[in-house]
Amino acid sequence: MEKFDSLNDAFKALLKEEKFSSQSEIVTALQDMGFEHINQSKVSRMLSKFGAVRTRNTKMEMVYQLPAELSVPTTSSPLKNLVTDIDHNHMLIVVKTSPGAAQLIARLLDSMGKAEGILGTIAGDDTIFITPTLGTPIESLIENITDLFEASI
Repeated sequence: MEKFDSLNDAFKALLKEEKFSSQSEIVTALQDMGFEHINQSKVSRMLSKFGAVRTRNTKMEMVYQLPAELSVPTTSSPLKNLVTDIDHNHMLIVVKTSPGAAQLIARLLDSMGKAEGILGTIAGDDTIFITPTLGTPIESLIENITDLFEASI
């Protein structure tokens, strides 16, 4: 079995095999690869982080699979050009995107995380709701998000 230095690289390689139908199977495989301290909770967070979904493989088995783009989009990517508006109501921030772009943009925003003041996001087709962390002034979070996408607003 190939040796990976990075847990993320090992995780991605396993999902590319399209044979794991449960999180516990992924945990076991990662442990077998030498990542002893991995657990189901960590695998669940990684599945979410990388946007993995359960889908049917070529054998018609339900397995976890990564989307075609295997990483979080970066601020230098063309995705930032898909943001059309950012607004708020003093409690939630609403980001409008081009049709179909909201989930990719939300993944970028989620990668900023709690340290940057984002508790979480919910994305539809062209709209993202962002909830700030407790104690984060919404105006400063709006400023951070606007700075992130300033080229497209």
